[in-house]
Amino acid sequence: MPVPWFLLSLALGRSPMVLSLEKLMGPQDTARCSPGLSCHLWDGDVLCLPGSIVSAPGPVLVPTRLQTELVLRCYQETDCDLCVRVAIHLAVHGHWEEPKDEDKFGRAADPELEEPRNAFLQAQVVLSFQAYPTARCVLLEVQVPAALVQPGQSVGSVVFDCFEAALGAEVRIWSYTQPRYQKELNFTQQLPDCKGLEVRDSVQSCWALPWLNVSADGDDVYLVLDVSEEQRFGLSLYWNQIQGPTKPWWHRNLTGPQTITLNHTDLFPCLCIQVWPLEPDSVRTSVCPFREDPRAHRNLWRAARLQLLPPRGWRLDAPCSLLAEATLCWQAPGGGPCQSLVPPLYQANVTVNKTLELPLLNAHPNLCVQVSSWEKLQLQECLWADSLRALKDDLLLVETRGLQDNRSLCALEPSGCTPLLSKASTRAARLGEQLLQDLQSGQCLQLWEDELRALWACPMDKYVHQRWALVWLACLLLASVLFLLFLFRKDHVKGWLRLLKEDLRAGAAATARAALLLYSAEDSGFERLVGALASALCQLPLQVTVDLWSRRELSAQGPLAWFHAQRRQTLQEGGVVVLLFSPGAVALCHEWLQDSASASASAPHGPHDAFAASLSCVLPDFLQGRAPGRYVGAYFDGLLPSGAVPALFRSVPVFSLPSQLPDFLGTLQGPGAPGPGRLGERAKQVSRALQPTLDQLLQALGDPGGPGGGTRDGT
Repeated sequence: MPVPWFLLSLALGRSPMVLSLEKLMGPQDTARCSPGLSCHLWDGDVLCLPGSIVSAPGPVLVPTRLQTELVLRCYQETDCDLCVRVAIHLAVHGHWEEPKDEDKFGRAADPELEEPRNAFLQAQVVLSFQAYPTARCVLLEVQVPAALVQPGQSVGSVVFDCFEAALGAEVRIWSYTQPRYQKELNFTQQLPDCKGLEVRDSVQSCWALPWLNVSADGDDVYLVLDVSEEQRFGLSLYWNQIQGPTKPWWHRNLTGPQTITLNHTDLFPCLCIQVWPLEPDSVRTSVCPFREDPRAHRNLWRAARLQLLPPRGWRLDAPCSLLAEATLCWQAPGGGPCQSLVPPLYQANVTVNKTLELPLLNAHPNLCVQVSSWEKLQLQECLWADSLRALKDDLLLVETRGLQDNRSLCALEPSGCTPLLSKASTRAARLGEQLLQDLQSGQCLQLWEDELRALWACPMDKYVHQRWALVWLACLLLASVLFLLFLFRKDHVKGWLRLLKEDLRAGAAATARAALLLYSAEDSGFERLVGALASALCQLPLQVTVDLWSRRELSAQGPLAWFHAQRRQTLQEGGVVVLLFSPGAVALCHEWLQDSASASASAPHGPHDAFAASLSCVLPDFLQGRAPGRYVGAYFDGLLPSGAVPALFRSVPVFSLPSQLPDFLGTLQGPGAPGPGRLGERAKQVSRALQPTLDQLLQALGDPGGPGGGTRDGT
């Protein structure tokens, strides 16, 4: 039986949590005033012509505030419409003009010539109302006794009953006087629908609303509509985006009771449901039941894509609006966390599906954008990733400007911001004076500035070259000494050549091509198989990285950060990322690639599974055509049929192991790979190390032919 997960009625009955409305009997509009005022409502509507603002000849009445209240206008006890009551608060604007001295003297001499001030102030107040498709304007005459007139003081209010409007409509109200002495007041309100008011028994349009229940059973979510057999209604599923118009996803006209099934991968926080009876002018009621569902938020971040656009743009694409923070950070070579920078981005409520501008004067490959939610890093993209330019060994200087052109400089390092002219034992402190000279001579690139701060990127290549120049000079001197020694001991020349050959081999091993292995950690047997492959590849001139050997570092950094650092280092060194496909890995890929309505759920992965964390970075490379030359695919004979690898990953070479080991090894080693004969010998060596573990795994699975009916081909 389905377990109740979320229960909601789109046609609420009587409930203590909904609002009960006052009923007004009869169709007549009325007006009433607060004590001390007199008012009159003109018969019929008037034209809505605000006119221009004019100067007040003296004290006048003007509207200062609008208030609304919802009531019901009823023609019979069960035949009512929603109505908006409007209260207009009035105040005195302007003041009496004082007479001149000679006028005072003349009036005092002849009191009959003194003109008394008006016994009251009078104003004509216009009230304008718009609610599609209705528009009305009414005129209210208001009088206030002169005794109550105090400039700037409130004199009371006028209440108008009432403007009829449809349930769920948006209404706009304006108020001004004729003639107009100030800018008109305006007020906008979204009226509730049947589910938010106690009107089901009074408003006939609410009688026919379908009832909707939402429940969950495992990975499936059920929308159950409980209506009569012959009732026809419309049902729409849409993405309600705050930043932009709604996006329809699914719409049907249905009859009778219905049960609609959604997979948990279909859920998003902005997925809303709208239902209405198929009748003229029917009330449409909407609800968004997945706003707080954790699975919906996970799906949203999986679907989000962060892009950096040349020259200095960035864009976050997502189906829904995101409550997230975006920051600019500096990624230094050699790994480590990306350090946050001062230039502000849109910190909260990041605008999605819109290209934004980075507040930079110049771009730099070490600059990255991070998107976080609830202090958890979700997405990161760097400028170097698009062009694969290597991270520069530049030092970032932070300039702080004070009063009277005073400024201070510090260098951003992993330990913090180090003042340049300090005694700290860091590279920036040792080179502080040289860096100041570079900055003054214009050798540093300005990245950003405002009135108080600035960022500079200063190249460090020349200082690295100077250090290596001394090392090379020492090496040449040592080589000269050794050469002189060998001239005196010719019998040892052959031994020297043999040592030189070994040194060259060691140098070749030190410059071996890097390979990062990614796999889905399904069980211990498959991990042993991956470990056997990695160990065998290490015997060749390859630098192999796999999460099996970096569990402590992986736990400390997290799978996503660990993969970012390893992928960046591997690609910068001209290496290759190897995707090892297994049934679990293929299921994860399908979950990310296929349409959410038909995506299959993957098995849960552990905290050390770098493959699942890497898909958010690997898939954009394949989708944007950056994968060839960087990635290689492989799968094991008997564990996966050749056609099971998703078509998207066929844009790079995909090999079956161990049957295609020679070609696989040749691709891994790149242009420096040995000839076919030597490759064959290395393939046999790897196959001998790999085959026993593969046989044990297939035997444990109980199907020597493998789940796809494949065969094992030795080498």
